[in-house]
Amino acid sequence: MTKIFVTGLKVEAEIGVYAHEKGRAQPLIVDVELDVPAAGIERLADTVNYEMVGEAARAIVAEGHIGLVEAFAERLARACLEDSRVMRARVRVEKPLALAPHAAAAGVEITVVRG
Repeated sequence: MTKIFVTGLKVEAEIGVYAHEKGRAQPLIVDVELDVPAAGIERLADTVNYEMVGEAARAIVAEGHIGLVEAFAERLARACLEDSRVMRARVRVEKPLALAPHAAAAGVEITVVRG
């Protein structure tokens, strides 16, 4: 397997369940790791373009308010699995302002495996 990864992707999202989180964007820091088959990768067309991760994250955010970080992470993982070459997607999402100033971030990490 080849691991394709994107770390520290910054997106602004309207996300959260509390009243003070509605109607305003806040930063998310996203890490994604994708497992794809390793054989025969010579050209970009042979593999998954990691730019897709940023595009998918921005598209999800553009759809409107998201209640939970877990929902965002799962939607992003499932978007990555839309490419049939992705066998596993691990998505970690940090919400830096969630517990500020008491913690650097809070968040979630999920793994979705093609079944």
